[in-house]
Amino acid sequence: MPKKLLLLAPLSACSALRVPRARPAAPPAMNAARTGYRVFSANSTAACTELAKRITERLGAELGKSVVYQETNGETRVEIKESVRGQDIFIIQTIPRDVNTAVMELLIMAYALKTACARNIIGVIPYFPYSKQSKMRKRGSIVCKLLASMLAKAGLTHIITMDLHQKEIQGFFSFPVDNLRASPFLLQYIQEEIPNYRNAVIVAKSPDAAKRAQSYAERLRLGLAVIHGEAQCTELDMDDGRHSPPMVKNATVHPGLELPLMMAKEKPPITVVGDVGGRIAIIVDDIIDDVESFVAAAEILKERGAYKIYVMATHGILSAEAPRLIEESSIDEVVVTNTVPHELQKLQCPKIKTVDISLILSEAIRRIHNGESMAYLFRNITVDD
Repeated sequence: MPKKLLLLAPLSACSALRVPRARPAAPPAMNAARTGYRVFSANSTAACTELAKRITERLGAELGKSVVYQETNGETRVEIKESVRGQDIFIIQTIPRDVNTAVMELLIMAYALKTACARNIIGVIPYFPYSKQSKMRKRGSIVCKLLASMLAKAGLTHIITMDLHQKEIQGFFSFPVDNLRASPFLLQYIQEEIPNYRNAVIVAKSPDAAKRAQSYAERLRLGLAVIHGEAQCTELDMDDGRHSPPMVKNATVHPGLELPLMMAKEKPPITVVGDVGGRIAIIVDDIIDDVESFVAAAEILKERGAYKIYVMATHGILSAEAPRLIEESSIDEVVVTNTVPHELQKLQCPKIKTVDISLILSEAIRRIHNGESMAYLFRNITVDD
């Protein structure tokens, strides 16, 4: 009986015929779990969440779920009610009258999001608090720089703000700061809502505000006027480090040291540089808080022949008796943006009007999240705006 021969194929041929095994799927990358961005409000009151709701409506997003409240002992507590791991988080914080509580809410929420593994934490702070305390005053402190350090320590990686009182404040931060401008919205209001605005003149209520007023006047092709000599307490008049230490009577002076004597300042009579007779006067500034200086400027402009007076500012803080003083003054209308909640003041004074700036804030959020350039939001913007 013939033997059967078993032919063995070479090893290389067998391996070629072998069906490869399916490899297990690789685990998803860490960034694949990121679904996008979330927008939170650092204050739960209705007045402060209004701007946040406007922004989220424009973005087509929902406001993040969180709880911010004050305990009976005065402490601030923040609870994040959803996962934020790997996402870009935008915290919108408008500054109400209780500034210190608003700052603590922002710090605690930023730290809570940091510990919850948020990818980036961007603070949207339309009005940056303590911005007036950005220079040394005698033996005081630069509080604005302290606040910048606290925000960085809490976990913020970026800030969106609007019309900083001093643009040099951006240098206090160790992370990027986008200082947006409200002037395009205010200029649009002048052109669309002020009848016969071509007969207007832009007014600076002090020489310090002359650059801003000049920028508005050049864009609108209008005249410029500056009020000089009013009794004001501007930053230039306040004591700074050059007066520290204070002068001491009968101080011992080195015999060979004779410094020239500094002449004391003396206010000149109040004058208006520019013609406002028979025109609409539009006073522009960045902040309107204590309105005494604006009321005094309005009285001077009335005496010089202005028949209608508007006051325009980015941040309408309107502290203390501001609504009552405006209502009783010669000011016809006060126009501010909604960077600061002022619904209560509007109920007390119908002269106060609001311009919505949620459009530019929402666009800034969208561009930062998508990694797009911010240059479009600064078109034709100058340093003086």
